[in-house]
Amino acid sequence: MNILITSAGRRVSLVRAFQKELKAIFPEGKVMATDNNTKLSAACQEADHAFDIPLVCEKNYIDCLIDICKANAIKLVIPTIDTELKVLASKKDVLQKHGIIPIVAEEAFVNLCRNKRDIHTFFTDNGIKIAKEYSKYDYKLPLFIKPINGSRSVDTYLINTHEDLTEYHFKNEDLMFLEYLDHDEFQEYTCDLYYDKSHHLKCVVPRERIEVRDGEVNKCATEKGVLVTYIKDKLGYIEGAIGCLTAQFFKHKTTGEIYGIEINARFGGGYPLSYFAGANYPKWLINEYLAEVPAPEYFEDWEENLLMLRYDHEVLVHDYER
Repeated sequence: MNILITSAGRRVSLVRAFQKELKAIFPEGKVMATDNNTKLSAACQEADHAFDIPLVCEKNYIDCLIDICKANAIKLVIPTIDTELKVLASKKDVLQKHGIIPIVAEEAFVNLCRNKRDIHTFFTDNGIKIAKEYSKYDYKLPLFIKPINGSRSVDTYLINTHEDLTEYHFKNEDLMFLEYLDHDEFQEYTCDLYYDKSHHLKCVVPRERIEVRDGEVNKCATEKGVLVTYIKDKLGYIEGAIGCLTAQFFKHKTTGEIYGIEINARFGGGYPLSYFAGANYPKWLINEYLAEVPAPEYFEDWEENLLMLRYDHEVLVHDYER
């Protein structure tokens, strides 16, 4: 009953959370990790075992993943980056034939999340407001530009004046021109959602994003209130969704209006705060998929106003071989 966390990178807290919860249920279980260069991955150093694997875009990725899982009695695979999701979702049947369960949503929902226009349509269909998308020939300043299929805040731009716009912005068909939701007027949240095997919502933990570094939250705090009931009402069931999803919302500081921004069908970098607050998604996944114990009824008993302040810490590796 071993677990594999893929593209583990810096996700030391996620590895440790799975280790703690797996040991409590299956004392002999191990949490392993993969990365393209395990020697330079802090999380891989913390894992019980780690394996180098080709990049997800390479043809032999799935074959290598299957070989690693079969050779190490790995039952559950936890992806952590967006580019893995489409590949794992498209090969879910193949993996399951080998007794490997990837915790990834169905392919249709993964594809929807990866396309920012499609996720806007999804929000609208579920009664959730979205930022208006402008034509590149008819827009209002200030505006926000982001790629249709982007992640980690790469290729995003806040445009305040016409001089800020370049030929690149107009000619790149992957860039969207969007209504700017001013951070002076809106508070930004990332919400950790848990969906059980039957695609029903079991928990919502909104995390107020106080400070972000390199696209990942650096300072944040849990908050109960209108967002919890709002998301429960609007997204209580999502066809094909399982496990942890991270959904981004903006809430107007005065009017309380809520706007949906995007959804990532995976654990987010800031999930450890929700875990420490009591939203034990690793335990629920282990119970559902390894111990055959149903997920809990809807869970709200997590700690509110828990503040997480991140800082850099060292993982030391002795006898490092180049």
